[in-house]
Amino acid sequence: MNQNPKTSKQTAKQKLYKIIFEADTQKGKAFDVVLIIFIICSSLVVLLDSIVSININYGAILFALEWIFVIAFTLEYVLRIYCVDDKIGYMKSFFGIIDLLSILPAFVIFIFPSAKFLLVVRILRLLRLFRIFKMIRYVEESNVLMKALAASRQKITVFIFTMLFIVTVVGALMYIVEGPDYGYDSIPQSMYWAITTVTTVGYGDISPGTPVGKLIASILMFMAYGVLAVPTGIITYELSQVSKKNVAEKACPNCGIEGHSPGSDFCYKCGEKL
Repeated sequence: MNQNPKTSKQTAKQKLYKIIFEADTQKGKAFDVVLIIFIICSSLVVLLDSIVSININYGAILFALEWIFVIAFTLEYVLRIYCVDDKIGYMKSFFGIIDLLSILPAFVIFIFPSAKFLLVVRILRLLRLFRIFKMIRYVEESNVLMKALAASRQKITVFIFTMLFIVTVVGALMYIVEGPDYGYDSIPQSMYWAITTVTTVGYGDISPGTPVGKLIASILMFMAYGVLAVPTGIITYELSQVSKKNVAEKACPNCGIEGHSPGSDFCYKCGEKL
């Protein structure tokens, strides 16, 4: 009895899907190991290629290696699209975009050699390790962080405008008090000094020289300790609120009990999958 070609094709597609997207089988684990090696090696090629001395002496070798990786990643990208049912959904997904960005610069530069600045985008290949290592819990935690940032955006916006007001006023004062003799050539230049001071960076390229200027700088430095704690406190509060909300919403579909941690996969009471 002849095997249905359509059934055979679907079976081969399913097997390929398990190898590429899952790591439960021996072939799937081997695929992930090879892919990890390729990602790390290709990232090293990008880093080494940015060193002028190495690029001059081994540029041809690095170029050849880069295209080997590009061809391999392109083939993998095509196979991933072939395996999934929702092809457009995969291409629009986070990892689908990362997969595309890991190979697209090479083809763009091949057509437009002047677009060499796109080479730095290749380092995004390292992000693909998140999928290979199945770091879902870290992705979930990043979602919690993004929710907290979104919830605190209004407070952060007020904080940023307040800081802009402070550095503008202090910058104008320092421009008047210090002047060009001490490097405060303009108000924007004085604002730059105020920003580096209030953020405690303090490059030291500009510093006050008059007693009044030093007094203003001292007051701004004392303010910086309290100012820097404001966004940290806002985000920390929103993180705790989002975490509490996630814990409260995580209820077991079998027994209905709540209080599971965001990373829980099974109910702590009945063992049902959440």
